[in-house]
Amino acid sequence: MAVGAEIIAFAHKLADAAGAAIRPYFRRRIDVADKGPSAGTAFDPVTAADREAEQAIRALIERTRPDDGILGEEFGEKPSRNGRRWVLDPVDGTRAFITGRHEWGSLIALEENGIPVLGIIDQPVLGERFLGVNGEAHMLSQAEEVRLQVRSCSQLSGAVLCATHPNAYFTAAERAALGRLESKVRMTRFGGDCYLFAALALGFVDLIVESCLKRWDVAAVIPVIEGAGGIITDWQGHPAHEGGQILAASDRRVHREAMELLQAGPRDLSSS
Repeated sequence: MAVGAEIIAFAHKLADAAGAAIRPYFRRRIDVADKGPSAGTAFDPVTAADREAEQAIRALIERTRPDDGILGEEFGEKPSRNGRRWVLDPVDGTRAFITGRHEWGSLIALEENGIPVLGIIDQPVLGERFLGVNGEAHMLSQAEEVRLQVRSCSQLSGAVLCATHPNAYFTAAERAALGRLESKVRMTRFGGDCYLFAALALGFVDLIVESCLKRWDVAAVIPVIEGAGGIITDWQGHPAHEGGQILAASDRRVHREAMELLQAGPRDLSSS
C-alpha cells in the first residue's frame, strides 16, 4: 500500500500532539506508578506523560479518522472498521524517561490489514523525528531533513551490537544466546529502547537484539529500519510485527550470522 501525503501529514500531527503532552513532564519530579509484573520484569512504570500523550493521540484519531482502529499500550484497543489501525506507544523507554535520560521516544505506526506501512519514532525533547513510509526513511529536525541509510557490515567481527536490558527482559536461555552473539562482535552497548532502532537507521549500529517486545514496541520501527535498507525479523527470521524476540540488522550478512548464533542453543528459547 502506498501511503498518501494526507495520511503522512496526519501522522506528523499525532507525533506533534504526543510531544506537546510529554515535554512538560521530562526531567520533572513526577509520580511514577507500577502497572505490575509483566513478562521478564518486576517493575513496569507508567507516568502522566504516557497516559496524556496517548489520550491526545487517540482524541485526534477519533475526531479525524473515526473508522481507523487504535491499539495503544495504555488504553487498549478500539477495533478498526476499514482495515487500518494506529499502533501507539506514547513513551517507549519510560525507565529512561523517569531517570532523565533521552533514550526514549513516541512510537506511532499505521497498519494496513495488520502490516505496518508507516512508522514514526519521535524524540520531542531532542527535536528528532524518524519517519519510515513508502520504502524510504528520513530523519527530520529543525535544521534539516536527511534520507536515512544503514551502513554496510559484512561480518560479525566488525559489528556493533545493542540491546536495551538483557537481565530485565531475557530468559536465562535467551541471555545465553545473546552471550554467544556478544562474543563474536566488535562492541556491545546496553540501553536505548526505541532510540536504538533510530541509531541503526542512522548508520551507527549494526545489530539490535531484543525480547519480550509487544506489538506497540515494534510496529513503528519496522518501516523505519526497512526504509533505511535494514532488516528486522524475529529470531527465527519470521516477520517481526507481532513482537517477541526481535533481531534487527544493518546488513543481511550479519543478520544471517546473528540468527544462526541465536538459534544454536535450546530449540525453544522462550520456555526457559
